[in-house]
Amino acid sequence: MSRTHKRTSQTGMGASLMKKHFGQHLLRNPLVVKSIVEKAKIKPTDIVLEIGPGTGNLTVKLLEKAKRVIAIEFDPRMVVELQKRMQGHQYAKKLEIIQGDAIKIDFPFFNVCVANLPYNISSPFVFKLLTHEPIFRHAVVMFQREFAMRLIARPENNLYCRLSVNTQLLSEVKHLLKVAKNNFKPPPKVDSSVVMIKPRNPRPEIQFTEWDGFIRLCFLRKNKTLGAIFKQKKVLLMLEENYKTYTALKNIRVPKNRKTMKEMVLDVLEKTKYMGKRARTLDIDDFLFLLKNFNEADIHFA
Repeated sequence: MSRTHKRTSQTGMGASLMKKHFGQHLLRNPLVVKSIVEKAKIKPTDIVLEIGPGTGNLTVKLLEKAKRVIAIEFDPRMVVELQKRMQGHQYAKKLEIIQGDAIKIDFPFFNVCVANLPYNISSPFVFKLLTHEPIFRHAVVMFQREFAMRLIARPENNLYCRLSVNTQLLSEVKHLLKVAKNNFKPPPKVDSSVVMIKPRNPRPEIQFTEWDGFIRLCFLRKNKTLGAIFKQKKVLLMLEENYKTYTALKNIRVPKNRKTMKEMVLDVLEKTKYMGKRARTLDIDDFLFLLKNFNEADIHFA
């Protein structure tokens, strides 16, 4: 398990030659590897999906615990290294290696996911996990520390954002351990953190595209009041277009003397008393309540 300097791929621990070839930050502390495997709580009947196996130090430890490990590796050179390492290994038959982009590949069935991700795919990977079917038990993932802190951030925290809200709507997420940069060789510029993501089962009964459009808008300027955000001309134009599309699809007759979109929006904000509130202070229940009131007024966000 490692981090690449350019954050374009991720790999496992390996020799200094591999480091020179791929510019990797290699996790050199076996206690961290052991801790990750322990916190993954793998059962003997589990199929584990590993993203970024690299040269396989974590992979081998996962194979000791799991029924089967399916490893997805982007770098074909790392695939070769892992295949070489596993030749003749007692657990070789329990390992399946897939070369490809974890964001684009359709995930096979798995019970537990273990991953170490570069920053540039962290957000799409989290979204892919949270919408994966069937629902898995949990994922244990290493991210750059700031990204991990965004996942678990609560209202009023400076890192609280759309990512925080969406992740916490669809899952229980908790911080497991901090991995200081001196655990890597050479040390990267930032520390890392390992988090556990446990999908909510069943998932909330919500149309996610609608929800995400609403949350995206609320966090457009998270320190501005919702009243200030929703009064913006471009926002009102977008909501007006959505209104026309919605009423057309639902065959809703639009009264000639209906209120303007601005009046409709402000009515909802005033009725719910959210006009002067800011997204950074609201929790998931607040957002659900406000979205319900907007939708009941035929105001939609997707």
